[in-house]
This record gives sequence, C-alpha cells and structure tokens, in this order.
Amino acid sequence: MVSETETSALGNALVVLGAAGIVIPAFARFRITPVIGFILVGLLVGPSGLGALTGDYPWLKHVTIASTEDIALFAEFGIILLLFSIGLELSFRRLWQLRKLVFGIGAAELLLGGMILGGALMLLTDYSTPAAFGLGIALALSSTALVLPIAGTKSAVGRASFSMLLFEDLAIVPIIFILGALAPNAAANSTELLLTTLWQGVVVVAALAIAGWFLLPRIFAQAARAKNPELFLAASLLVVIVAALATAAVGLSPIVGALLAGLMIAETEYHGEVEAITAPFKGLALGVFLISVGMGLNLKTIAEQWPQLVAAVAGVILIKAIVTAALLRFSGTARRGTAAEVGLLMSSPSETTLIVLATALQAQIIGRSTAEFWQLVTAIGLTITPLLARVGHDISRRIEMRSSDSAPIPETPEGRTVIVGFGRVGRIVAELLREHNRPYVAVDADIDTVAAARRDGFLVRFADVARPGSLDKLGIEHADAVVLTMDDPVQQLRMTRQLRQKYPDLPIISRARGADHAAALYQAGASDAVPETLESSLQLAEAVLIDLGVAMGPVIASIHDVRAKMRHDIMTKGQLEREPRIQKLRTPPTGSESA
Repeated sequence: MVSETETSALGNALVVLGAAGIVIPAFARFRITPVIGFILVGLLVGPSGLGALTGDYPWLKHVTIASTEDIALFAEFGIILLLFSIGLELSFRRLWQLRKLVFGIGAAELLLGGMILGGALMLLTDYSTPAAFGLGIALALSSTALVLPIAGTKSAVGRASFSMLLFEDLAIVPIIFILGALAPNAAANSTELLLTTLWQGVVVVAALAIAGWFLLPRIFAQAARAKNPELFLAASLLVVIVAALATAAVGLSPIVGALLAGLMIAETEYHGEVEAITAPFKGLALGVFLISVGMGLNLKTIAEQWPQLVAAVAGVILIKAIVTAALLRFSGTARRGTAAEVGLLMSSPSETTLIVLATALQAQIIGRSTAEFWQLVTAIGLTITPLLARVGHDISRRIEMRSSDSAPIPETPEGRTVIVGFGRVGRIVAELLREHNRPYVAVDADIDTVAAARRDGFLVRFADVARPGSLDKLGIEHADAVVLTMDDPVQQLRMTRQLRQKYPDLPIISRARGADHAAALYQAGASDAVPETLESSLQLAEAVLIDLGVAMGPVIASIHDVRAKMRHDIMTKGQLEREPRIQKLRTPPTGSESA
C-alpha cells in the first residue's frame, strides 16, 4: 500500500521533472533563459498558485506542490552541486590570484553595501539599529546560484562576480553568529562560540584538502580502471556530500565544502570526466531551487503591497549596483562597461538572504511581518536577476562602444599590424603578436566581440570596415602589415583590392576558405592567403595516419606532396607568377633568422 507521503513525493518529482522537460526546450527555442521559466512554474504550481485550489479540486494535488518545505532539501542540494561545478572550473592557483579581489573588493562590497542599506532603512523606517543593519547585510548578499551560471568564472565579469560571491559565502557564518549575538536574549558565550566555529572550520578545511590531495587521485583511478561511468558519478557525489557534511558539522556553510570538493577534483586529471557526468544533475537541481523561489511569491501579498515592494526592490537594486560598480571602477579593477555590468548583475538579493532573514527572525531582531516582506522582496529580486543581467550587458555594450569610438588609435612605433576581424582567428593572431611584443590594433563590427576582447586586455576598436572611409581611421599608412580574418569572403576580396590600390607595398595576409578563395585573393593583390580548410584537413590526416602506425617520415612526405599540389592548383587558378607560401613551419628559425 503506497502511503500518502510517498504519493506526495512522487507528485513533487513529477512536477519538477515535467517542468524541466517543458521549460528548458520551450525557453531555449525563444532564446530566453530558463531561469524565468522555472520561477514562473514555481509560482504557478506553488501554494499561492494552483496549490491554493486543491481543496476545491483534489486532482490538482498530483500537479502541484503543497509547500516550499517539500522541495527545500532538493533546492539546497542544487546549490551544493552548483558550487561543486564552479570549483571544478577553478584551481587553487587561480584562487590565489584572486585573493585581492576576494578579500579586498569582496569585503568592501559586502560591508559598505550593508552599511548603506542599513542606514537607509534607519532613516526611512522605524526599525531598530540591530534590525536595520541586520537587514542591510542580508540584502547586500548576492545570488551565487543565479549570477555564476549567467556570468561564468572566466570572463572579466565572471571573475569580479565570483570573487565577491566567494567572500559573501565565507562571510555567512560570521553574519549568522553576529545576528545571534545581537538578539535580546543572546547568550554570553556567543563570541566564544564564533571563535570555536572558525578555528574548527579552518582545521576541517585543511584536513579535507590534505585528504583530497592523497586520496582523490587513487579513488578516481580505480573508477577509471573499472571503465564504469556510474562509479565516477558515485565517487563524485560521495566526495561532494562528505565535504559538505564536514563543513556543516562545524557550523560552516555546506556550500564551502562543496566548493572545496570541486577545487580538489579540479587538481586531478579526472576533472573533465567528473564535470561531464555531473553537469545534467546540476542543471536539474538548480531548476528545483528556482521552482522553490517561485513558490515563495505570493500574488495576493504582491497585489496588496505592490507600491512598497516596488520601492524596496528598486532601492536595493540601485544602492547595490552603485556601490559595486563604484568599487570596481575606482579601485582600477574593471573597465567602466564591466563595472556597470557587474553592478547590475550583483544588485539583487540572494538565496542566502532568506537564510539570514530566518536567523534574524529566530533571534527576535525583526518581526514576522518584516521578515515576510523582505523575503518577498528577495524572491522578486531573484526573479528579475536575468533581466538585470540583460540590461547590464546592453549598458556595458553602449559604454564600450562609446569609449571605442572616441578613443584614438594609440601612437606606436613603426611595425604595427592591423587585424581586421577579431573572431577566433583574429584573437589567436593578436595573442601571438602580443607574446612577441609586436604592436597591433584590431577592429571588429560586432560590439559584443569588441567588449569581450577589451575586457580581456586586447587593443580592439569597434569599426564597420564595410562603411566608406572606415579604413582611413586605422592608421594603415603607418602599418607594416594588414591581416584580414573576417568570415565574409566577398568583403575580403573587396578590401584586398582597395588596400592594394592605395598601398602598393603593404603586406596583406588574408584568411582563405579554400583553394578557389585563396586564388581569388592572390588575384586581388594579397601577399599571402592561407586556406584554413587545407591546414585543418592536413593536421587531421596526419593525426589519423600516425595513430594508425604509419611512420612519421612517409606521413610528412605525403603532406608535403598535398601542399605542393595545392600550391600548383592555386597558381593555376590565380594565374600567379610566383608560388604561394602556404607551407607549415614546423620548427622555429635559428641563428640570425630568429634575431
């Protein structure tokens, strides 16, 4: 006989899995983040949505969730898996490089934002000082679960966001203890308890790091020898759960343990396999968390208090965005566009805000009605986080576009290379030029590409080379070479002709689609045209032949023969008087040639 509890659990699983199966494909089709979809599903099937009608329509019990507590455990596990996956993308070396951002900007953002928010609440409400500043710190927290999937950890926006979020996650435990110490009936040993938790946390983290260093390679090596993906999954989940439980046992947040578990596995050679196996679970678990956020939205309360809610959400977002952007900008950490984007991305409250609010309520620092109001503000803020991210990205683009258009081409010594097009090919060319200390300037017609490249430190300007006169602003008359890497073959031919007519002695190196395109570029005046399909095909063929056991000498000879045939083909099609240079350099020049 199936119990009512088991039926309810199966119904909740049906709702969550059904939401994932419908929301993700539907929103992906319209290129909308599924974050909003999951929150809307939570609102629809939660206690204030269809769940409120189960008394009149009992069959709705099978497609609704009665309360947020029913899926709270799964939501918490989703956040743990998210932090674990973030740890997999990092390393201890990279964390050490981010230490100034974490403990500098991260600490300043949380403390300054909390003080300003708390001060504003004291001025505008009748909250007591502990209540105002407790709420200020709670609202100053930002959502790890939403921000990092949007921004990642590798871009300039992602690095800045991750650094501040990491400090916030580390600060949760001291915040909770401080709120407990501010309670009217606080125990006298609260400070001693906080210190005990901190030193025990340090010991546990150190023990986990040492144990992981010695044990994890051996555990995953055994799983690899068994050639069983299920063992990889089981071992990964075991490591995450043990680390999360260990940190939770001493009073730290379990997400600290999850992040540490990811970092430890990232230092092993098995991190790619673990990341691939756990990725689907992370997405589903995050969906459960977002559904729980949607269930926290009460439409009746929103309708009754919408002016106060709108003012509170707008005030929190405005203050946090200004504080975060100002800190990043005035510290010299980020460009103006990046600072604005991070400010808006980090401006919503966090899922951990709900934890801090519950702690403040339990400590009797705030009343139940106050806690419910700010919980609703938090849920609304989480709901609109993807929209704020979109707005921040658009503002960043406009700022970068204005600065790119107005910035003059910097004066450089003779020998500058002009790169037209900054996709994957142009970026590689720029990286190599930068590595060899060769001056360059690049242009691209996609402002998103320009903004991303400028955040990564490349000298790139926004310019549409198809517009008449745009080339004259690039200082080509002082350039020693021009590299054309655009995807448009017609535009490449047109630019090559224009450049050759205006600058007869200028070296023009162009990316070519194939032999026919290379021949046309040579006819148009290119100094060198590199057929990308030829080199990728030859490298693939070389790898196949060597893996099949063919000796290196015959393989290289065959590749040289193919290149010779290609050169002859290009010469014939392009009616060239000289042989095109498409051979691949295998060894660097030596002696006087490398000077």
